[in-house]
Amino acid sequence: MEQLTRGLLLVLLFPCCLTQTTASNTTSATPTSSPQPRTDRLKVRLTGFPRKHNEGRVELFHKGEWGTICDDDFSIVNAHVLCRQLGFVEATGWTHSAKYGKGSGKIWLDNVLCSGSEKSIEQCKSRGWGNSDCTHDEDAGVVCKDERIPGFVDSNVIDVNENKIEEVRLQPVVVAAKKKLPITEGVVEVKYKDGWAQVCDLGWTIKNTRVLCGMLGFPHERKVNKNFYKLFLERQKSYFHVHSVACTGTEVHLAACPLEFSKPNSTSTCVGGSPAVISCMPGPLFMQNSKPLYELKGGARLGEGRVEVLKDSEWGTVCDDRWNLPSASVVCRELGFGSAKEAFTGARMGQGMGPIYMNEVKCVGHEKSIWSCPFRNITSEDCQHMEDAAVRCNIPYMGLENKIRITGGRTQNEGRVEVLSADPNGTLSWGLICGEGWSTKEAMVACRQLGLGYANQGLQETWYWDSSNVTDMVMSGVKCTGSELSLSQCQHHKTISCQKAAAKFSAGVICSETVSDLVLNASLVQQTVYIEDRPLHMLYCAAEEDCLSKSAAKANWPYGHRRLLRFSSQIHNIGRADFKPKAGRHSWVWHACHAHYHSMDIFTHYDLLNANGTKVAEGHKASFCLEDTDCHEGVSKRYECANFGDQGITVGCWDLYRHDIDCQWIDITDVKPGNYIMQVVINPNQEVAESDFTNNAMKCNCKYDGHRIWLHNCHIGDAFSEEAERRFEKYPGQLNNKIS
Repeated sequence: MEQLTRGLLLVLLFPCCLTQTTASNTTSATPTSSPQPRTDRLKVRLTGFPRKHNEGRVELFHKGEWGTICDDDFSIVNAHVLCRQLGFVEATGWTHSAKYGKGSGKIWLDNVLCSGSEKSIEQCKSRGWGNSDCTHDEDAGVVCKDERIPGFVDSNVIDVNENKIEEVRLQPVVVAAKKKLPITEGVVEVKYKDGWAQVCDLGWTIKNTRVLCGMLGFPHERKVNKNFYKLFLERQKSYFHVHSVACTGTEVHLAACPLEFSKPNSTSTCVGGSPAVISCMPGPLFMQNSKPLYELKGGARLGEGRVEVLKDSEWGTVCDDRWNLPSASVVCRELGFGSAKEAFTGARMGQGMGPIYMNEVKCVGHEKSIWSCPFRNITSEDCQHMEDAAVRCNIPYMGLENKIRITGGRTQNEGRVEVLSADPNGTLSWGLICGEGWSTKEAMVACRQLGLGYANQGLQETWYWDSSNVTDMVMSGVKCTGSELSLSQCQHHKTISCQKAAAKFSAGVICSETVSDLVLNASLVQQTVYIEDRPLHMLYCAAEEDCLSKSAAKANWPYGHRRLLRFSSQIHNIGRADFKPKAGRHSWVWHACHAHYHSMDIFTHYDLLNANGTKVAEGHKASFCLEDTDCHEGVSKRYECANFGDQGITVGCWDLYRHDIDCQWIDITDVKPGNYIMQVVINPNQEVAESDFTNNAMKCNCKYDGHRIWLHNCHIGDAFSEEAERRFEKYPGQLNNKIS
C-alpha cells in the first residue's frame, strides 16, 4: 500500500474468474508454462507516464513485490490476454523499450508466448518467474481498447483517485500577471476533486521546480523571490493536497516523483511551511520578439514532430530503438519546450530523407543536449527511415485558440475564419478576414492557432457555407511566412482594405491532421546530369508546350539545335497523406501534342542562377503525369496516369521523371561559361498543402566550361545548417569540383 500512498498513477485490477494452474516453475531459457501452483489471484496494473486508464507499462505483483514484463518476444496476442485480464475487451497495440518509462524492482517474466485463449498472463509460456536477461529499458506496455467487458466486476479494484496528480497550474499573485500569457511564475496548484489545492514547500528543491516547469512547457527553471510572496501567502487560506515532493529532476511528470499526500479531512499538513512557489524560464519561441531556432519536422502542431539533429553542418534523424521519454525530454528542452508528453516510434511524424545519425539513445533526462547522451552510431543494417523517432513536447498555455474560431463548415475542421478584435472603445467582438491574397500559408497559421493541425486548403471565398451573424471585416491584407503562432503575428493592413467586402468573400480554411510532404532526391540529380545538343526538328512539341527559352522563337526552324541541361527527377512523398492535384479532373487541360492531361499549371521550376541569384536560364514542368513510379516495400501503388487515371503520389512512393522525357531539362543555349547555382523547386506556388515547404527546393553548385557541365553538393533546401547554406551561396562552384 505504501506505493499507492506515495502517488503512483496506476490502475489495479484482479481477474474475476481465474482457475488455478499446476504448471511447474522453471529456470530454463526454453519457454514453458510459467506459474507455480497458486492460491491467490495475480494482481496486474498499468502504470508509467504518459498513460491513460487503458494503457501503460504492465506490472505484476508476485511474491509480495511489483515487477515488469520484458518486451522480448512480446506480441499483440500477449496484449490481448493482459487487456482481458484487466477487464477490457481486447488490445489495440503494445509498446516496447519502456515507452511508459522504466519500472523498478524485478523483471518477473521474459519471452512470454501466449496462444490467446489464456485467462491470465501467468498461464502463458515464458522463461519462468524472475528468470530474465533483460533490463528495465525493455519494459513492455499495452494499449487496450477503451471498452469494458460486459458484466466485468472486480471487487479488488483499488480506487486511487484520491492520490492522482493529472493537472498542474501556476496561480499568479499579481493581477496583471494573470492577463499576460504564458504564465511563468506563481503558486503551484494541483487539480483535486472539483477544485484546486496547494503543495507544501517543506523540503522543496530546485529539482521539483524543474519537473513542474517541464510539465508546463518550459525548458528551464529559475530561482524565485519567496519574500515577494510571503505576505500574500500568509493572508491566504490554503488547502494542501500534497505535503512532500522528492523529484530527482529527470521525471517528465509530477506524478512520477515520490509524493506524500495529505490525510483525508486534514485542513493543513504544512506546519512551518507555505504553498510552493516556482518560476520558469520560457523558451525562445515564447519570448517576445524572438524567432524559433528550428522546428521539429512533420508534426501537425507546435512542439511535436520528427527529431532532426545537426552534425557536420548537415541535418539528420534519430533511430527509434530504445527511444523513450527521458531522451525525448532532452530534445524538447533543447528546443525551448518543456518535458516530453510522448516519445513516438515508427516514423509516426513521417520519414526523413537525410542521414540517420543516432541509435539506442539513452538519456537520463538532465543532459543539456541529446549529443551528451550515450548512443550507438548507426549502420544501414541497424535502421531505416521508417524507424525515425519523434516527440510531442509540453508547451506553455498561450490562450491563442480563444481568439479565433471557424463557423459554417460541414465539419468541425472547416469553416469561415473569424477572429476576436477590439473596437476603439475596447469592446471585443468577432469579425471576418478579407479573402483577397489569402493562401495556404495564412491558412496554415490559422489551423495551427485553432489546434486543428495543418491547412488542407486556404479558401478566398466561403459563400457556399452557412452564413452567421458576423458580417464585419476586421482584418485584410494578411501575409504570413507560415511559421507564426497566430494570425495576429502576421503582417496585415492597419486599416481595412478589401475590394470585395461582402461576407461571402471572407477567408476560410479546411484543416487536416495529415498532409503530404514532397522531397526531391538530390543525389539522383547529381548522378544523372548531362548536356544534349538536340536538333530543332525534334523540339516542335516541346516548343508548343513552352519548354524552351524565349530565344528559341527567333531560331531558324527546323535547322540548328538547342543546348539542353538534362537530368532525372525523383520526387518522394515522405508525408502522412497522399499528394493530389488541387484541381479536380474535370478542370484538367488536355495537351494533344504529348497526348496527356495537365493537372497543375506548374509543378516544378528548374532554374540556373548566377552568383547574385539572378536567373540566367529557366525551365518549368507541368504535372502532366503525377503517378506512383515505384514504392517502398509493403506500399502499394495507387496512382497511374494511363487511361485518364487518378493522378497523385502515395505516401512512401515516388514519381520519377527520367532524363530522356520531353521538357525534363533547362535550355542553356544562351548561357555563357561560368559558375552557377542550379535550383529545382517542387510545388512552387504552394497550391497543394504540405507539412514542410522548406524542403521543396534543391540546390547544386554548377560549373559550365562551354562544353561540359559539373554538378556537385546537390542538397535539399533544409539539409544544411544556416551557416553552411550561406557559405554555399557565397562561393558557387568553388567546392569539390567533381565530374558527375
